[in-house]
Amino acid sequence: MTEPRREPALAVDDGIEPVGISMDAIRARAAARLAGALAGSDARRYGRIVRSAGEVLHASGLRAPIGSRCLIEAEAAGAAPLAAEVVGFEAGGLLVMPELGTRGVARGARIHVESTAAAPLLGPALLGRVIDARGAALDGLPPPAVTAPWPLLGMPINPMARARIGRVFDVGIVAINALATIGRGMRIGLFAGSGVGKTTLLGMLARHAVADVVVVGMIGERGREIREFVEDHLGHARARCVVIASPADDTALGRLHGAYRAAATAEYFRDQGAHVLLVVDSLTRLAMALREIGLATGEPPAAKGYPPSVFGALAGYVERAGNGTAAQGSITAVYTVLVEGDDHVGDPVADAARAVLDGQILLTRALAEAAIFPPIDVLGSLSRPMPALVSPEHLKLAARFRALWARRAEKQDFVDLGAYAAGRDALLDEALRRAPAMEALLRQDMQVGTSFAASFAALQALFSETPG
Repeated sequence: MTEPRREPALAVDDGIEPVGISMDAIRARAAARLAGALAGSDARRYGRIVRSAGEVLHASGLRAPIGSRCLIEAEAAGAAPLAAEVVGFEAGGLLVMPELGTRGVARGARIHVESTAAAPLLGPALLGRVIDARGAALDGLPPPAVTAPWPLLGMPINPMARARIGRVFDVGIVAINALATIGRGMRIGLFAGSGVGKTTLLGMLARHAVADVVVVGMIGERGREIREFVEDHLGHARARCVVIASPADDTALGRLHGAYRAAATAEYFRDQGAHVLLVVDSLTRLAMALREIGLATGEPPAAKGYPPSVFGALAGYVERAGNGTAAQGSITAVYTVLVEGDDHVGDPVADAARAVLDGQILLTRALAEAAIFPPIDVLGSLSRPMPALVSPEHLKLAARFRALWARRAEKQDFVDLGAYAAGRDALLDEALRRAPAMEALLRQDMQVGTSFAASFAALQALFSETPG
């Protein structure tokens, strides 16, 4: 009797699984082989857009960390792909937000991951240029020749390795130099309502501050104001300035990237040893962009609709400025904070900013209406490191100025009504006699800068003269 034919045993290495292995094991091994093959090749994995919710798109079939940059294929033939960022994930896939909005994205559009960490290209060629949140030129000139990548989210510095704030940062403005002296590497908040003179003061800072590089981040500003600021306020300082503009009609992600690109640009120049002035206008609109993104990804609203993550992000953003190591330069940062209805207390963004900044400059409508420009409220303005930056004489004279200004403000109503008789309050009498000279100290032509030494000399002269 003939024996049945026997098939030769197959080894696992032959690529065919032996009889008796479960289908799950076969699928697992096949997936492992496929993953290994893809890892060693230039193959690209694609997913699909399956759903949209506002500005957020849901992508299936992809796996990538939050913050990754993706490209979505456009429906129109020959159209450029749309850039997007992973802002969250869910059980069925990723949550992505296009940089330019969702218009033009079709259901089922293919999407792939381009990089897991954004790193814009930077370099000295940015000086004198105006670019948008994505690095494209806005000034009508060719794209800047930049080749040095820098992480969009920055490079953290060990706080123990940072240089201490020990040198004065001359801003060229008498009221700040004399009464709220800023140190190199400080983070200052400029608190103001709308129409008080914030933009004018920022222009004065950009022109007159003693800095190697000035980086201006215009976040959420009206498009008209961007051109006016560059052409009317920067003046001769434009050659040392880099302007990153993300206007009000930009997407929330675009505004966020504009602020981050401004900080990254300042960090790059600090790493080259330069002393940088970073001006961000405004921190409030950055918080609004973070709020839009947070709410779109499902975060619960808290104070005035801001998710809790917004305040942590603001603190992290502010920490990117400051002094570098001994081998690096510094970033002295001025962040504007818009206060609703001149309410400097009840705004949650203003409260959060004050908690993480090194000082504040307040602009008040009352001084602007009295034709005192810049309208800096010396009583509400504060520089925490000032005692370690100036001489004891300077500190004493600044405190005396504040005391006289405060007493006059406190009793001004009685004086106006004629209810005060001279001689009853020696401090008020001196404040009233010196009032014209004190107001003159605060007034300054926007085209004229005053050095720190000249500002201190003016403060000394004010108290050396006997009031008439």
